[in-house]
Amino acid sequence: MNKYEAEFSNLVRSFRKKHMGKGPSKVRTTFCKNWAICEMEGNLSPVEKFIASADEGKQMLRAARTEMVKEMYKKNRPAEMEDFLQARLIDLFVDIDIERDFGMSVFVFDQDIQSKFME
Repeated sequence: MNKYEAEFSNLVRSFRKKHMGKGPSKVRTTFCKNWAICEMEGNLSPVEKFIASADEGKQMLRAARTEMVKEMYKKNRPAEMEDFLQARLIDLFVDIDIERDFGMSVFVFDQDIQSKFME
């Protein structure tokens, strides 16, 4: 992870903390063409972990979390991320493995950020 990917990871963590009350404990970002691929650990709050202890809770929590995160980015443009990359976010793909408390987000930007931020 280069310094730009590390800084993007920090921006993702603080954005999630600001808009969800808790951010992931660990974020690793990789830039690939016009994608910023973020692997995130430690996403769930204690209440979410409790809900996930039941099988139906896991499914409900996964569906709610993935949709909630996508909606959060639609309603609150991630201006800090866009300003940092000098690129516009055009799409977002989100998933989470509730049992492992491991999430992935793929941010799709309107230009090649990999070549822009190669060290």
